Amino acid sequence: MEKIPTARDDTQHTAGAAKRVLSKVITARSAASIKDPGPPPDGGLLAWTQVLMGHLVIFGTWGYINSFGAFQSYYAQTLGVPPSSISWIGTIQVWFLFFIGTVSGRATDAGLFRRVFILGVILTLLGIFMTSLSNTYWQLFLAQGVCTGIGNGLMFCPTMSLVSTYFDKRRAFAIGITASGSATGGLIYPTMVRQLLPKIGFGWTVRSLGFVTMTTCALTIAFLKVRLPPRQSGPLLDLAAFRERTYSLFCVGMFLNFWALYFVFYYISAFSRDIIGLSYTDSLNLLLILNGVGYITRTVPPFLSDKFTGPLNMAIPFAFSTGILLFAWSGVHSQEGLYPFVIIIGLSAGGVQAMFPAILSSLTPDPKKTGIRMGMAFSIVSFACLTGPPLAGALISEDKGSYVHAQMWGGTVLTCGSLILVAARVAKTGFLLRVKV
Repeated sequence: MEKIPTARDDTQHTAGAAKRVLSKVITARSAASIKDPGPPPDGGLLAWTQVLMGHLVIFGTWGYINSFGAFQSYYAQTLGVPPSSISWIGTIQVWFLFFIGTVSGRATDAGLFRRVFILGVILTLLGIFMTSLSNTYWQLFLAQGVCTGIGNGLMFCPTMSLVSTYFDKRRAFAIGITASGSATGGLIYPTMVRQLLPKIGFGWTVRSLGFVTMTTCALTIAFLKVRLPPRQSGPLLDLAAFRERTYSLFCVGMFLNFWALYFVFYYISAFSRDIIGLSYTDSLNLLLILNGVGYITRTVPPFLSDKFTGPLNMAIPFAFSTGILLFAWSGVHSQEGLYPFVIIIGLSAGGVQAMFPAILSSLTPDPKKTGIRMGMAFSIVSFACLTGPPLAGALISEDKGSYVHAQMWGGTVLTCGSLILVAARVAKTGFLLRVKV
């Protein structure tokens, strides 16, 4: 029997039709409002401005972190705390910087870059200025380690992912210039500490660092500009990435590399005083050299990798050489041998640091997922940075002040990490040699 339409049926049909029409109108307007940015410009004033601003962001985050060796030496003299405990201040800062990357990277993909970045600036500056008021271990741990670290994490990953969206063929070079801000900051901040600490004391020295950071942050807030439209949908984690063997092996390899990498940056000043007998001022000069020479390998290898080799091919020899140099460190017993060692390992370690984000960007086929995939890898590596230097410090204490056990551990870990990077390359290209990857 045929059903006779009722007024209610007509109303429901009309409402359903209106809903479908409204949905189409909203979709059309949304699509029209989001302009297709097109392919990456791969250059131009706006793109290179983002690189310069990214350089300033890394200057104020990683540059400040890379100067921790100067603070490590000062805290060891004034706090009466074991070196392994002091290193937790620096490592918790690096851990937060990397670990927050999963959240800040996904928020950047969702179109929240500016809010996340400004919050990061506020926390970074709050942490630095509260550090200047701190005089106990736990105050320094919370201010310099936790607060500054969280702020750095909200700035670092979003900036790296933003810069990468402006480039394609020159991407590794652009990221390398951005990453070289750690070398610039690693020169400026320790120099300020060395010159100001004896004259104006700890508090005003740290405040001076804060004023420099405030200036660079103001510039970056003004000029950093998002290029891609937001990716509103999607989970916090892109777990499908871990089904890619190359991505998974790369994350494991870089975990091992970064587990030992910052051992040198945190302990070279203490080694020069405890084992070689250098003064406090001369030990800070070593830190300046270590950071300064890295500028070369943070810029030249990325440029060459864009032209010839690809970022993963470029990173592998730097990782191997850094592992070998950590073994060789055990043979350094004089000032004449220490300075060449610092120069060579600074060059080698700088190459590893520079190629890390460049490789991550190259392993991300969808530019709109750059933030989340970078963030996941950064979060994994964060645990290596958190535990590596304190573990090295514990080995030194266990060995009654000798660095040999820690040096052997560092060399072994970095060599294993290098081998896993080779496995990641094989997973990507097979055993073909002349492949750019």
